[in-house]
Amino acid sequence: MQDIIVLSDAPVTLIGGGETETKTLREALELAPRLVAADGGARAALDAGHVPEAVIGDMDSLQARDRARLDAGSIHQIDEQDSTDFDKCLSAIRAPLLLGLGFTGPRLDHQLAVFNSLVRHHRQRCILIGKKELVMLAPPSLRLDLVPGAVVSLFPMGAVEAKSEGLQWPVGGLSFAPDGRVGTSNRATGPIWLAVTAPKMLLILPRDTLAPLTEALMARPYGWG
Repeated sequence: MQDIIVLSDAPVTLIGGGETETKTLREALELAPRLVAADGGARAALDAGHVPEAVIGDMDSLQARDRARLDAGSIHQIDEQDSTDFDKCLSAIRAPLLLGLGFTGPRLDHQLAVFNSLVRHHRQRCILIGKKELVMLAPPSLRLDLVPGAVVSLFPMGAVEAKSEGLQWPVGGLSFAPDGRVGTSNRATGPIWLAVTAPKMLLILPRDTLAPLTEALMARPYGWG
């Protein structure tokens, strides 16, 4: 079992090695002020003028010039190769919420691996911030204020059922599966309520809902325990 490296009562910003805009990092840090890097994500943090309190991963992407800019005690090398750096971070951090950026880059295989990790580490809540969308594992129940017309997509990573209020096409009583029904391109009619029966459903929302989504998740103990 992976030891806990970062224990926080506040949300944590987790930065990966993918493309990251400085303004996105700044926005994440306003909501989640503690900063942790996954391996090569340390460079993006340092280049933006921020020093991560911890760098976690197998360090195959952390270059020598970046390592020299870090406190040696902040580097936590985990050598095993059966998991990704994102996996390692999800196992090593305990926080009420992670805001992850630099994990939804151009490579589809990397994105799929990240989505797989969200499901396997369902006890650690995490919002992935992309250029246009947010992705997270849907909690057991979630209420969120959305503007009418906001796109709400549901994609199952396993067999799961759902209920909803405030969606243009209600999902109550429907069964979802990766090789069956999916719920992409639904739309909010206003505030929504969503409930799912298992930690198997990805929830995809517009990028501009980051602040209200973070607030909603922090206001109540939404999670899979």
